[in-house]
Amino acid sequence: MTGDHQTLALVLFSVFIAVTLAITTWVSRRRRGSAEEFYAGGRLFSPLENGFAIAGDYMSAASFLGISGLIALFGYDGMLYLVGFLVAWLLVLFLVAELVRNCGRFTLADVVAARMRERPVRLAVGAASVTVSVLYLVAQMVGAGSLVSLLLGDAGAQARTWMVIGVGALMVFYVAFGGMRATTWIQIVKAVLLLGGALALTTLVVLRFHGDVNALLNTAAERSGHGKNFLAPGLKYGGNWTARLDFISLGLALVLGTSGLPHILSRFYTVPTARAARRSAVWAIGLIGGFYLMTVVLGFGAAAVLGSGAVRASNTAGNTAVPLLALDLGGGAGSTGGTVLFAVVAAVAFATILAVVAGLTLASSASVAHDLHASLRRRGTGERGARRSEVAVARVAAVAVGAVAIGLALLARNLNVAFLVGLAFAVAASANLPALLYALFWRRFTTRGAVWSVYGGLIPALTLVALSPVVSGSPDSLFPARDFAVFPLANPGVVSIPLGFLMGWLGTVLSPEAADKARHAETEVRSLTGAGAA
Repeated sequence: MTGDHQTLALVLFSVFIAVTLAITTWVSRRRRGSAEEFYAGGRLFSPLENGFAIAGDYMSAASFLGISGLIALFGYDGMLYLVGFLVAWLLVLFLVAELVRNCGRFTLADVVAARMRERPVRLAVGAASVTVSVLYLVAQMVGAGSLVSLLLGDAGAQARTWMVIGVGALMVFYVAFGGMRATTWIQIVKAVLLLGGALALTTLVVLRFHGDVNALLNTAAERSGHGKNFLAPGLKYGGNWTARLDFISLGLALVLGTSGLPHILSRFYTVPTARAARRSAVWAIGLIGGFYLMTVVLGFGAAAVLGSGAVRASNTAGNTAVPLLALDLGGGAGSTGGTVLFAVVAAVAFATILAVVAGLTLASSASVAHDLHASLRRRGTGERGARRSEVAVARVAAVAVGAVAIGLALLARNLNVAFLVGLAFAVAASANLPALLYALFWRRFTTRGAVWSVYGGLIPALTLVALSPVVSGSPDSLFPARDFAVFPLANPGVVSIPLGFLMGWLGTVLSPEAADKARHAETEVRSLTGAGAA
């Protein structure tokens, strides 16, 4: 990239970082220091504000960079990610949003443990939530590395490493000092920037082809190197039975995983009532749906304007398709328009990454402090002192989670960010969702069933990923020089999700203790009416 690109993009990066740091500093001076303030922002956000924040949290680097890149490389099959991501919100709206808001306080474990023995359930759900958040964080870090690699060109691996470390340091600062309130406002600002940037690029793509969608698709097919197959199913997931089964596995993970994502569920605690939680979900669906429609245009636009070969040459996983498209639409390399548009898109993508990692870090640190630490600490501390201790632990946990995510991101830097997010969704759907749905809707569900459900989905999902081509056995693996891949699928969802539900049922059936009918009745009334909700 030219010096103009680098300078302008870095200036825009710096402006956004300065704004978000100012928000965090402002919030840190106003907050009361309570657990409710740190974890839930005082429950003071309106449905519109929370809807924008949810959209900002959900529209990650996987959506903006990864999915557009997959569409540019694989056409129709790349769009399947969008379908899964969007359909998942119907499940959140109708089955999860209001009930979670009524039953819980700060984390997913609050809901599952509401009528169980708390300690084993909190330990299990907390461990699963941290695992999901770290996997999701890795995807965002990889996106940051791809972005800076494109921006700084030959500055290479060292600059990419420092960018990942810098993103990690910023997210720790946002969470440790600003908590949920600062994170929410950062996500709202980011959502507005992302929607505006996507709308501008979509408009330019449509104008390039004079509003003729047919011409756009035909040109994309011609320049993809695959001809008409680019617009038909099967280019990525139709080669053999393994690829088709992998698609089914991915679809299950995407549709079911959203309802088990801890950083999404925690957003429903930031509004005052269950009705506000439902309205937040409706706002989020509208914003996310509009964004994904624009992402389809951007993906096919990148294939038509740049050619799939050029996208793959820049980044084999396709993560740089949108910034390269912006450069071309603005007038090409060396032009003022191209420089400005590229820098704006790069800055928006960077803002996307920062906002999402802040939400993920907050969710994972809340799980460590509110679920894991709170379950293990000795009794006897007063309620007020315990809450203060939790907040202190959450700040330390943010640093630890950030360090782990940075290390894993440096290993996974050659993988597509949407693909990495698909793995996080698979773990969430396998470990968190079965326990959540059973706890909300099955009268006989017991503590053993909850623990078996979580571990029965989490352990197989992680094991199958470790034994899959994602980790070894192919040029794009984490360890390409080794081959211990015995599980043929890249996404474990088709096996691990049914296992999570099966183990929850089996643990309940084999449990020596009966379900507490009184606590179930209390939880049911609370989930449906909001009586006694925090």
